[in-house]
Amino acid sequence: MSTRIYPAPIYGPVHSRRLGLSLGINLLPPDGKSCTFDCVYCECGFNKDRLPKLKRPSRSEVAAALEAQLRLMHEQGQHPDVLTFAGNGEPTSHPEFAGIIDDTVRLRNSYCPEAKISVLSNATFIHRQDVHSALMKVDNNILKLDTVNADYIRRVDRPVSPHYDVRQIIAGLKSFGGHVIIQTLFMKGTSGGKSVDNTGDEYVTPWLAAVKDIAPSEVMIYTIDRETPDHGLLKATPQELDAIRDRVVAAGIPCTASY
Repeated sequence: MSTRIYPAPIYGPVHSRRLGLSLGINLLPPDGKSCTFDCVYCECGFNKDRLPKLKRPSRSEVAAALEAQLRLMHEQGQHPDVLTFAGNGEPTSHPEFAGIIDDTVRLRNSYCPEAKISVLSNATFIHRQDVHSALMKVDNNILKLDTVNADYIRRVDRPVSPHYDVRQIIAGLKSFGGHVIIQTLFMKGTSGGKSVDNTGDEYVTPWLAAVKDIAPSEVMIYTIDRETPDHGLLKATPQELDAIRDRVVAAGIPCTASY
């Protein structure tokens, strides 16, 4: 069982495969996981095994902790490449998310104006206008779309809400007018006795069609990198990721693959 739970509200900096030197911002409780997905590959474990007892940090707590860390890094001559909202669940679920983004933009501009602000999200709250508007203010609006296959989503991403509809999510992704980076995890293996291999044409072709329709600024594809709570999962190979990346690039969309 995976036990990777992040401190809150600030952790790192850490070296990200995709983003560089990243200072993490965790808007969820520091003692457990709170997410609108319950992915079988989540490094934080399954929701039921990581129920938090503490509260999530407030907007003022996030701002104070972020400023203290940025001031310390500045005094040490170290500046992050990116300020990344991630951590123990879905960051946009925080009721003060929009205000926290405003604070982060202000502090970034003061202490490390070259740094980018990134949000890693599963896109379940992009229908909320305050969340949508806040995501338009960040540099890297990185939203998840592992597949367009509803059955695969139910088995692998496992949305908590029974009303999750990938068609509505795709429409929401389109509404950013290109100010969105699509993030997709490709993997192999089994979960619950069923294959979770989404690297084949059956999954890639309809996913690519949706990506073309969304017309994002970039696509990031990756595979498992850390321990997963479901131990039947396997990494996609570099060759498989490269082949998918090349199809995205051939469609005229920048794409990176992380192994």
